[in-house]
Amino acid sequence: MRLTARIMENSQAYRLWQAPFAERKFAPVLAHNDLSRVRRVLDVGCGPGTNTHHFASADYLGIDSNPGCIEYALRRHKRNFLLADVTRYTVAPGERFDFILLNSFLHHIDTAAALRLLAHLRTLVSDKGHVHILDLVLPERLSFARFLARIDRGRFPRSLAELRGLVTSVFEPEVFEPYRLTALGATLWNMVYFKGQAKV
Repeated sequence: MRLTARIMENSQAYRLWQAPFAERKFAPVLAHNDLSRVRRVLDVGCGPGTNTHHFASADYLGIDSNPGCIEYALRRHKRNFLLADVTRYTVAPGERFDFILLNSFLHHIDTAAALRLLAHLRTLVSDKGHVHILDLVLPERLSFARFLARIDRGRFPRSLAELRGLVTSVFEPEVFEPYRLTALGATLWNMVYFKGQAKV
């Protein structure tokens, strides 16, 4: 597990591993949103910039704490990327984001840290903006997908109910859609897409 985590910290290795699934993982976002209307994007835990190309017409900022990923993303995509801890990143009210993306991020942090992160993102999303979360779900029954979730370098996979409780404690849900990523007819990962606005 530690070796796998070290390998996946490498931006090239991570990109190769994610490449076959990146677009299928992102599909629910495209199904529920017109990205041509998005004004300002904050891509939290952006990694090597996997989803940058979806926001060509928006003011985009990718933020990650991995220096190798940020260096790679800057070279490849020529967009705005920031090496930082997102929980310490602030903006003026007039510069808040109408689209905040967390793609496969929450299962890497414990619940207390996840709640702090979500509460902070609430201060960064605009009044009519949305937070969009794609994350791994830990299946309740024994399965290959549960095995893969358990060996993932993210050490905090959550059940669907746990994820729902976590994200809806801070954001009002508009979409909460479970889906599967498959290969050769087998489910590799159970996922969920969440879209919500900050609770008043």
